[in-house]
Amino acid sequence: MQRTSHHDLRAAFRALLESDSCYSTASTFDPMSARIAADLGFEVGILGGSVASLQVLAAPDFALITLSEFVEQAVRIGRVARLPVIADADHGYGNALNVMRTVTELERAGIAALTLEDTLLPAQFGHKSTDLISVQEGVGKIRAALEARIDPALSIIARTNAGVLDTEELIVRVQAYQAAGADGICMVGIRDFEHLQQVSEHLSVPLMLVTYDNPELRDRKRLAELGVRIVVNGHAAYFAAIKATYDCLREQRQIDASDLSASALSNKYTHPDEYRIWAREYMDVKE
Repeated sequence: MQRTSHHDLRAAFRALLESDSCYSTASTFDPMSARIAADLGFEVGILGGSVASLQVLAAPDFALITLSEFVEQAVRIGRVARLPVIADADHGYGNALNVMRTVTELERAGIAALTLEDTLLPAQFGHKSTDLISVQEGVGKIRAALEARIDPALSIIARTNAGVLDTEELIVRVQAYQAAGADGICMVGIRDFEHLQQVSEHLSVPLMLVTYDNPELRDRKRLAELGVRIVVNGHAAYFAAIKATYDCLREQRQIDASDLSASALSNKYTHPDEYRIWAREYMDVKE
């Protein structure tokens, strides 16, 4: 069985960032999916925070999973991975000091890169779930992550939500993260190529986009020309696994076929409405 060191996988990811091409991630949510992705020739995988919450807790993506639970899943993947895997480390599970702990644990797990976002997570009392921390606090988290890193090949990628900021605010924010030493910038919520170009021309580090298969951002050549090296189109493989499990068990029980989609099944079995009710009741969440 072929083995690859964690450092070599991190170096392979660095080579992707330094290339002039754009790569799609494979959703690697357990050891089997990591092996399948590598065997099929994927250059990079990603352990999504939302997917980890589904896989470990059967819970919606409300920042409920703990660092230890997330790291345990990363360790399982890291034992067998033959492709570099990005960890969606959410907010670093707390403040800048918690971020340092997160980096230490994920580095030991064998992760090749991790994203740290500036969303105010978990959602605070009276705040919207899309609120962001200050630029200064975001910079502090990136600097703390770099300080905690032992293997310099581990990539620290700063993530922000371009969909809730105007373009000028977005540029100021991502430039600050670049100046803090981030190895790349990840953005969710980029609308189209015009929006991307307005931001990318102010950056020199590689870009990563979470596009959810936005039809306005499918031209891989143009993405590469604008500095995008990694694209996350979602986690279709994981949701396909949910659908296949449901259909197999349903057929085993001789229950009539259902037209529920994978997303609908995920929604049904994670009980998100209960969490929303609790959030309104106990957290005065602003819609």
